[in-house]
Amino acid sequence: MNVTELALRKQIIATARSMNALGINRGKSGNVSARWKNGFLVTPSGLPYEETKPADIVFIDAQARAKGKRAPSSEWRFHFDIYNGKGEVQAVVHTHSSFATTLACLGMDVPAFHYMVAAAGGNSIRCASYATFGTQTLSDNALAALDGRNACLLANHGMIATAGSLNAALALAVEIEALCEQYWRALQIGKPNLLADDEMAVVVEKFKIYNTQAR
Repeated sequence: MNVTELALRKQIIATARSMNALGINRGKSGNVSARWKNGFLVTPSGLPYEETKPADIVFIDAQARAKGKRAPSSEWRFHFDIYNGKGEVQAVVHTHSSFATTLACLGMDVPAFHYMVAAAGGNSIRCASYATFGTQTLSDNALAALDGRNACLLANHGMIATAGSLNAALALAVEIEALCEQYWRALQIGKPNLLADDEMAVVVEKFKIYNTQAR
């Protein structure tokens, strides 16, 4: 089904509002985007999601030129690079969720303590090295952490989730936050048992089939 630009702008706003309603983001932090034609649409900088209207969403074209009445999110660079580097990605959700950010502030990857870690695309959820927000270095670090993955943490910052739709990207962000909370809680008791790489490889493949069937 073809989606109009107006409908996609409304979906982006709804997704951003849902981040806060679901408790995986607060206030004006985080950002949301979706691929559109030869570029992507992204939430604007510094505008509360409750006040955001479809006309406030900013279009970034293939030459990284912003078009709209507002400035794009300060993190538009990693959205731009993700879409250029990962052709399967149609939507990106970036949040400052509590447990993901807690682990990110410790510079911790999330290992294969639970099979659902495979939802991120591999046997771990990587934490990208720290860089100042909105910089090309942060984007480069994020892309490295997303190599072979569809989600990552950002050191001292938050998380990124990518997917083939806005709904799927939001759902993945919720799952990553849940996994980070579970891992944090397990660490309070002891050292979690980790699943073997070959088992995680099996689960990753099973998820590919599951995700195809779920469409």
